Amino acid sequence: MSAALERRFEAARAVVDDAARMALAMRPPSGGPVAIQKSAQDWLTETDGAVEAFISQRMQALFPEDGFQGEEGGRAREGSLRWVVDPIDGTSNYARGRNRWCVSLGLLDGDEPVAGVIAAPALRETYTALRGHGARLNGEKIHASNVTDPRSAMIEMGWSNRVPKPVFMEKIGAVLDLGAMPRSGGSGALALTDVACGRLDGYIEIVINLWDVAAALVILSEAGARVSPFLRDGGLDGPGTILAAAPGIAGELSQAVGISLA
Repeated sequence: MSAALERRFEAARAVVDDAARMALAMRPPSGGPVAIQKSAQDWLTETDGAVEAFISQRMQALFPEDGFQGEEGGRAREGSLRWVVDPIDGTSNYARGRNRWCVSLGLLDGDEPVAGVIAAPALRETYTALRGHGARLNGEKIHASNVTDPRSAMIEMGWSNRVPKPVFMEKIGAVLDLGAMPRSGGSGALALTDVACGRLDGYIEIVINLWDVAAALVILSEAGARVSPFLRDGGLDGPGTILAAAPGIAGELSQAVGISLA
């Protein structure tokens, strides 16, 4: 299986690279959002469907026995190995011509994340990880930060209209009470990779989906970050909560926001 996974990993890198170039070429100009608004701050662009279809078709041609799941089309094919794609993570940024968005493709072996590729072409960055082989940014190994004092920490928290305002305020208040610096960047996948490479010391999102995190989970694990048991706690089949953190502050942050770690 190791050789089979390595072949899939190399193929995924090439496919995501092509998909990212497509998305970059289709990106709207800077300004007001060029997209369909599904609900408050929830957007859909033409690119979402085009990129997902492109990746789906390429992976089916390369690995017809594998399953496939996308944000837009759901579970299109079944298989013990399953590709999970978020064609554009950070759509609100993408729709305004901003740079903080990415194409995310993860591979699950049953319920275990085994490979992930996240490309942010406007930032000229690609994150990759294969189980047991470390995590990389543009080919260079990355690690979670060595911060141990929450008063030195930078924590991002994702916002969703599915989260009641009191819950959001409670969690962000707990972060502030730790003395940490809050951030919000509009892309859950890139926030998780920021934890993996030490640009952030923690990321929290109360309601997030499998396609947002499938690629990032193995990147985080290989980079030495601590992560809540997202898949075990329902993330395989529906939205769930995720906490990812640098190991030196993970315990304190987990206790403060009431989200258990694996």
